[in-house]
Amino acid sequence: MTLPEDFELETDEKVNVPPPRDMDKSEEKTWKLDSQSEEDKLMKSVLENDKNEIDDGQVITDSINQGMGSFTPDVMFDKMVQNYKQAEQIYGESMVRALSGYDPSYVEKNIVIPEFRREVEKRIKEKFDDLRRKGLVDREGNILEKGYELSSLVMYAQELDNLKTSGFLGERPNKKDSIYGERNNIKNYKSEDRFKDIDIKKSVKTAIRRGHSELTKDDLKVFTRQNKASTEIVYAIDASGSMKGDKIGMSKKAGIALAFKAIEKKDKVGVVVFGKEVKEKIYPTKDFMSILRSLAKVKASSETDLALTIGESVEMFSPGDMTKHLMLITDAMPTVGLDPEKEVLGEVAKAKAAGITVSIAGINLDGVGEKLARKISDVGEGKFYLIKDLKNMDKIILEDYYNVY
Repeated sequence: MTLPEDFELETDEKVNVPPPRDMDKSEEKTWKLDSQSEEDKLMKSVLENDKNEIDDGQVITDSINQGMGSFTPDVMFDKMVQNYKQAEQIYGESMVRALSGYDPSYVEKNIVIPEFRREVEKRIKEKFDDLRRKGLVDREGNILEKGYELSSLVMYAQELDNLKTSGFLGERPNKKDSIYGERNNIKNYKSEDRFKDIDIKKSVKTAIRRGHSELTKDDLKVFTRQNKASTEIVYAIDASGSMKGDKIGMSKKAGIALAFKAIEKKDKVGVVVFGKEVKEKIYPTKDFMSILRSLAKVKASSETDLALTIGESVEMFSPGDMTKHLMLITDAMPTVGLDPEKEVLGEVAKAKAAGITVSIAGINLDGVGEKLARKISDVGEGKFYLIKDLKNMDKIILEDYYNVY
């Protein structure tokens, strides 16, 4: 995995990220690895594609996404034996594959065979013992902080590799001119322009073309510069029960993609995790690792209260003149409140009045849900995205970010 040039993390903690293997010596100076840091050791293993570490991180990630509170090998095995289909719904195909070492369809077909049962039971217990020995779970099977850390790093590496492969780590343009931005177009010199922005080559060519023996003020050409407008994005992820599994997993990865790209571009990103109530908030920040850790811990449960979420999200934005945008991710419309639709649209109107645009990405919404989602984006002057293929969610979220000016 390679990382974009000049990527910086703003954080109160010391965060050391190892250089990718194809980084040259000059670049490597800015990427020091402290061999004493447990986080750095995990990052190094993940970036170097250590299969065991990645497999462990995937098991932890799958268990969180499936809403499991802890690893209980005996219970897992019993459920597979008693009712395999139900067990697969609870744990997911990926978890079954990781724990048993076999393809889920093969497990389903052969779990009735005593010898195969014993083999599966042995592998599940061995995996649990291995996770416990590595300090990823405790004796009761509860996920420890190191487990969450490994899960977050595996998601991070997977998502950035995916975006790099699909070419979605490009530049975000901003049409507004500023003396502090990047060099862009050429224009005629004016008295308010800075001398350091004069393009000598263009100016000399202009003078020669005009037959001048020396440069005059009228010959001077200067660079215009693109402004990097201040932007804050709040990413609100639905963690209601229906989001369990791939829905919440891909929503997390989309959030990682957004945070990575926005912070690289000096924008701030906040996170809201919601269900029946707001479960967690991270105010807009440039601390990428804080966002990564927060997303790694998100579990699905309860109902959906969009009105409460929008109302609390509005309060998270910084005061002042800047671009403010709220992105909502959900698979269902609100189920909490006396008149959920009216309450949601009322909160969206308040957000827009506060200068905050609101977009919504709906995962496989039904007709009624899609209709309300379109109303939300209309009132919030944002965009509505109907997500039918979860694999495209990160690209859709990045497209929404690129459209925010």
